[in-house]
Amino acid sequence: MKKHFLLVGAIICLLSASCVQKSDLTLSGLNPMAYQTIVNDAQTNLYKLRNQRGMEVCVTNFGGRIVSVMVPDKNGEMRDVVLGFDRIVDYIHIPSDFGASIGRYANRINQGRLVLDGDTIQLPQNNFGHCLHGGPKGWQYQVYDANQIDDTTLELTIVSPDGDENFPGNVTAKVIYKLTDDNAIDIKYSATTDKKTVINMTNHSYFNLSGDPSKAATDHILYINADTYTPVDSTFMTTGEILPVKDTPMDFTVPKVIGKDISNYDFVQLKNGNGYDHNWVLNTKGDLTQVAARLTSPETGITLEVYTNEPGIQVYTGNFLDGTVKGKKGIVYNQRASVCLETQHYPDSPNKSEWPSVILEPGQTYSSECIFKFSVEK
Repeated sequence: MKKHFLLVGAIICLLSASCVQKSDLTLSGLNPMAYQTIVNDAQTNLYKLRNQRGMEVCVTNFGGRIVSVMVPDKNGEMRDVVLGFDRIVDYIHIPSDFGASIGRYANRINQGRLVLDGDTIQLPQNNFGHCLHGGPKGWQYQVYDANQIDDTTLELTIVSPDGDENFPGNVTAKVIYKLTDDNAIDIKYSATTDKKTVINMTNHSYFNLSGDPSKAATDHILYINADTYTPVDSTFMTTGEILPVKDTPMDFTVPKVIGKDISNYDFVQLKNGNGYDHNWVLNTKGDLTQVAARLTSPETGITLEVYTNEPGIQVYTGNFLDGTVKGKKGIVYNQRASVCLETQHYPDSPNKSEWPSVILEPGQTYSSECIFKFSVEK
């Protein structure tokens, strides 16, 4: 414990103006030394990816988190379009999913229970009685082993022991971040196990494409390539139904402003979700060449296209941000300051056999891919 406090003190010193030269900072203004500490006997760091067009992505191996994404707007000005913190100590001490590589199971498992080969497994219940994002000690709060392969590629590895948050199997998982020269972040996930288990990984970046998260992202224009979605009850748990979006506020098959219907609590799904916090069933059927979702800031023209081989995408509009958290540059994160686009299998799939399977067997390799591609709409 004493060692930990000494390290925190050293970080605070390094944040002072006398310790930091401007040339040492990332393009997004982060001080890499503010990300160096020890968590569970493992070293944390900040890793910078840069492509030939000047785009920069910063990632910490604490939770495999994207910390900043610098992309040009319609005037050529570089803007940071994700929420996060300036210091590793905030990621450690303020519970959040900002930018995280989520595992073992992204989203919710009903009552934290699942059955494998007739055995009932009880997982932690950390969200309205359900297991959310792998439990309170999920992978977003663990340190990944990092290997920066080159200026544009970072490989992160985590070894999750049998019984980790009560999930079965010794699991080795990898997340590879590749920044391409067409301004895309290509994220590849893989995992193996020595015992039958469930896996569902995703990235949980909170996007505000205006580059100013003091403003709500409800002015963003959203398109989702999905004709159906999975409704939820008042505890945010999927009911097992798959319903059409047509003639409902859930319809984004024609691009529309997020804020248009978000407060229509007469529509029970928006009341249950406290806004949009739902999984859409993608029409893309695993085709990585088809756009799964598109998000645009009319202010900056910055556009984000999402491609994935996953069957679903969870859209979460920062409904539970409440102004109690200060992020990068001291900006207060208020409700709906961001939009999350989490590619995934559907929530609670382990308990819904008719949905695409999330079971991973020994000898198999879990594989998932998500591409966040940025461009500018003039």
